Amino acid sequence: MNPASTLTRLLPRSCSVVGTSSSNSVVPGRVQCSGASKLSDEAIVRRSANYQPTIWGDDFVQSLKSHVGKSSEERAEKLKEEVRLTLDSAVDSVQQLELIDVLQRLGLSYQFEDEIKRILDRVYKNKHKQDSLYAVALEFRLLRQHYYDVSAEVFNSFSDEKGSFHSCGSDDCKEILFLYEAAFLLKEEESKMFHFVKNFAASYLKEYIKDKVGEDEYISKLVKHALELPLHWRVPRMEGRWFIDVYETRHDFNPILLELAKLHFNTLQETHQEDLKYVSSWWRNTGHGEKLSFARDRLLVNFFWALGLKPEARFGDFRRMLTKVGVLITTIDDVYDVYGTMDELELFTDAIERWDVNAMEQLPDYMKICYLVLLNFVNDMALHVLKVHGVDIIPCLKKVWTDLCKSYLLEAKWYHSGHIPTLAEYMNNAWISVSGSVLLVHAYFLDADPLTKEAIECLEEYSNIICWSSTILRLADDLGTSSDELERGDVAKSIQCYMHESGASQEDGREHIGEMIAATWMKMNRDRLENPHLSTTFIDSAMNLGRMAQCMYQHGDGHGIEVGQTRDNVLSVLVNPIQIQSADSSE
Repeated sequence: MNPASTLTRLLPRSCSVVGTSSSNSVVPGRVQCSGASKLSDEAIVRRSANYQPTIWGDDFVQSLKSHVGKSSEERAEKLKEEVRLTLDSAVDSVQQLELIDVLQRLGLSYQFEDEIKRILDRVYKNKHKQDSLYAVALEFRLLRQHYYDVSAEVFNSFSDEKGSFHSCGSDDCKEILFLYEAAFLLKEEESKMFHFVKNFAASYLKEYIKDKVGEDEYISKLVKHALELPLHWRVPRMEGRWFIDVYETRHDFNPILLELAKLHFNTLQETHQEDLKYVSSWWRNTGHGEKLSFARDRLLVNFFWALGLKPEARFGDFRRMLTKVGVLITTIDDVYDVYGTMDELELFTDAIERWDVNAMEQLPDYMKICYLVLLNFVNDMALHVLKVHGVDIIPCLKKVWTDLCKSYLLEAKWYHSGHIPTLAEYMNNAWISVSGSVLLVHAYFLDADPLTKEAIECLEEYSNIICWSSTILRLADDLGTSSDELERGDVAKSIQCYMHESGASQEDGREHIGEMIAATWMKMNRDRLENPHLSTTFIDSAMNLGRMAQCMYQHGDGHGIEVGQTRDNVLSVLVNPIQIQSADSSE
């Protein structure tokens, strides 16, 4: 029997099918509904979140222009060769590690992966005992960042029983700063050392800022930056843009590295702009922003999330597809949080669980739009993966979307019944409802080559990496958005659940959630080093999702509210190129 004809008989009369199956596995085709734009909810009184329209229209996006020329690309290639020579000619391992650290912070390290791996392999195998706290902290941080499971005992010889560290160099502040940054790579079983090191180093650095802020502009900026948010928790692409400006204030900065960083930043920005233009055109052509006007139109912000997970030039398809996932999540989230009635939400959840176009008959028109767009997207992605890898991923994708909608429904029931869950009860559901698992499962299939049975099982069972990353996303989201969401009407968030359960003040509640974030990072630090089935590229994406969460919600609701810090971040990373002056370049 022809699968297309079977599917057509199941459709409402206003719908049709495009696409059928492959020889290996039946994949439902795309579904189109010509009558979906007519809304049928005039008699229903609905809530409104009063979301503001996007500040980034398609006309603005399409107007973005690149300032990168062929001469810039040729200049960059020449500079890369000079950097390779510099890496090879460094007189000792500490100099090489310092250079790797700068390359990472400038956003250049992935262009020198082979060279960096050779250096770190040698450092790890030699196990040479560094004679300064500065060198030990730098080596420890870089090795753990690159998945070498070095022992934290390397710090023991520098600490005393009184809870302080003694320096072996002339620059105490730089040593303590590097010690502070290294502490955030410690694992859950090293939590005692984490608190010991973090408290000591933070106290020292705060005193430095108070007493000696003017002595070294470069170090002072690094210290303030670290105390605001440690390096390990920061988004690499945004850190790179910030560090380019700061590195230029260093008295002994390397002009070759600085020029290359600026050239590379602008070149990569051009790539990101082209990706953004593509998804912006797609979003405009769907017309969903007008048809589903109750939902947040946050195309560019969703692209920004995808960029944060994978900024490298070669991941353009990843960014484009994951942006679409983010747009779908945002829309469906607003259906559950604001627009849908309880009866409608029950019907929609049932339809998602059935994953059957026939289930669409029971939905109001606006939900049919959401439902069909979701099915079309998942089917298109599954068909692509089936062609390339010979694996049917629909069961896995269906599971994550079903789990997400069930978690949304539970929160809607809590809201409508006035139920305030315990913190544990809330988190057991909320790490799913924050949608990190949906983003990361799609991210795996967009990035993995080859696909493995063991990895897919990890995804279906929600590997710890997915859980911890989603937990950080949830807690950071709650810290940034809970006040606004409660004001417009929403389920109690983690802070309120903790306050209700413990009797704590709001200040204490926020502090407790912050401690939970730090503890979850240590769990992720552990499991990223002990996961044999998931690739380091996927784990990096999961780590970057946690980092993006802390960036987007650091100063409030950076996802829902585009003005303020989110606007500044978008302008600096996606819109404004860096001005370059070089005697050897016409740019």
